[in-house]
Amino acid sequence: MRWTELPQTVKEAIEQVLGSPVVAGVSQPGGFSNGVAERVHTAAGDAAFLKAISTQMNPGAAALNRTEARIGAAFPLDAPVPHLLGHHDDGTWVVLIFEDVDGRHPTLPWQEPDLTQVLEALEVLADRLTPCPVAEVPDALEALAAPLDGWSRIAEAPPVDLDPWITDRLPTLCRAAADGRAGLGGDTLVHFDLRADNILIRDDGSVAVVDWPWACRGPAWLDALMLCADVFVNGGHDLDGLLHRGVTGRADPAVSEAVLVALAGYALDASRLPAPPGMDRLRPFQRGKADALLTWIRRQPRFT
Repeated sequence: MRWTELPQTVKEAIEQVLGSPVVAGVSQPGGFSNGVAERVHTAAGDAAFLKAISTQMNPGAAALNRTEARIGAAFPLDAPVPHLLGHHDDGTWVVLIFEDVDGRHPTLPWQEPDLTQVLEALEVLADRLTPCPVAEVPDALEALAAPLDGWSRIAEAPPVDLDPWITDRLPTLCRAAADGRAGLGGDTLVHFDLRADNILIRDDGSVAVVDWPWACRGPAWLDALMLCADVFVNGGHDLDGLLHRGVTGRADPAVSEAVLVALAGYALDASRLPAPPGMDRLRPFQRGKADALLTWIRRQPRFT
């Protein structure tokens, strides 16, 4: 959806936050939502990034925008994130207005120096967001409740085409995912959905981490671990080597393995579900993530 398609009252509310009429907009492709994701320019020469969706289009995405507005307002000014300029919520349309970040997503498959720059930024991010600056966010164990039970759901209702290798190891996979529960404590605000499309790299190499609706309170290394999974899924790097880089190396290897196993089970289980409204690319993405992580899991001694 484009800026031009927004209701006039919503446009006026956005322009009031920006302090000037919007004269141009450039849609930002990617992601999974069917709402507005657009860089806009004003008559005063300023720029901003908009995220907007209505409860009628996608009530779940609208709820996520409300959550992200609350989280975005709590970030410290020195965190490597885009700053929230304001938001609009009329009960139907929920709009987030961020500072514009003139950057690009990391090149895929991941390459240097992008990977080093992002891992260094995640160390800064963990430092700036500890202790957690948001009063009411779920802890990581609560946020990972669904992923931790993904293999159990598959065991309860296995698909007819389930890989026999998985079928033979379902009890072990269920136990392995559950083993991560004890290691998820911490007081860092973590992004919890870190992928290449949630990262922007400016020309000077500085990094901004965007899209925070899934944030939770957990260990400082959790975002870096999820990033390593994304790097591996997109090809070009060995996951075992990635797990020793940057803040990821602070995690207990057994807990890292448990979380990765849980993420694979969650992605495989979720890929079987109908796609949410307007998000047709989500389920194929989840299946691809599960398949990639399972190639790594198959090599681990516990599962051979």
